[in-house]
Amino acid sequence: MIVVQYLRSVLFIVQMYVLMVVMAVVMFPFALIGGRGTAIWVCRTYSRWIRVSLRWFVGLRTEIRGTVPEGDVIVASKHQSFLDILLLYSALPQGKFIMKKSLLWAPFLGWYAWLIGCIPVDRARGAAAMKAMLAAVRNPRFAGGQLIIFPQGTRVAPGVRAEYKIGAGALYRTMKLPCVPAAANVGLFWPRHGLLRKPGLAVIEFLPTIEPGMDPHRFMAELEARIEPASDALMAEAGRKA
Repeated sequence: MIVVQYLRSVLFIVQMYVLMVVMAVVMFPFALIGGRGTAIWVCRTYSRWIRVSLRWFVGLRTEIRGTVPEGDVIVASKHQSFLDILLLYSALPQGKFIMKKSLLWAPFLGWYAWLIGCIPVDRARGAAAMKAMLAAVRNPRFAGGQLIIFPQGTRVAPGVRAEYKIGAGALYRTMKLPCVPAAANVGLFWPRHGLLRKPGLAVIEFLPTIEPGMDPHRFMAELEARIEPASDALMAEAGRKA
């Protein structure tokens, strides 16, 4: 049975990357002409196809819970694998990410990340990277939509505890926007590494909004206090034991 699931997973991954290349190349001239709106449509269409094909190929269903934020907000999400990126983007009407600067040079991904308004950050630069990020969010080019940040700064495997970085708090203080936390259990089914994609129900859950105006350090504590228990609950629901 596990051999069959591996085979189904490999087939899913192959079609996922083939479609990524085909869509990226074919639609790129239209995205250049149509601008951000067209690029968003391409990325959301691709993300939604991945959700459908996951169910067909590997038996992994996906679900978005809670109220999907619209308008100008910060979305601070748990990050366990590439799947949470796809689920978030499939749901949000104008999503964009705080992302590693090196990804701008990645074929296809980098092209569309730039077009949809993602904000690149060179994390190796430390404090300078923070200043650059905060300057970028004031740039009109990056205005509008739902800005997604992963407050732990990287993918964190289920059950692993990792520090919440102050960058999310600095962003919250600078932008003076509401922040919508998001919990996830997707790493149980689509892990950080490896080929196996497992059947089940992968969930992203949008949690109650944190309104602007809170002290950044208090905000960070509140963010963690909401995301971690909610993610643990989703993982317990999926069958993971504490």
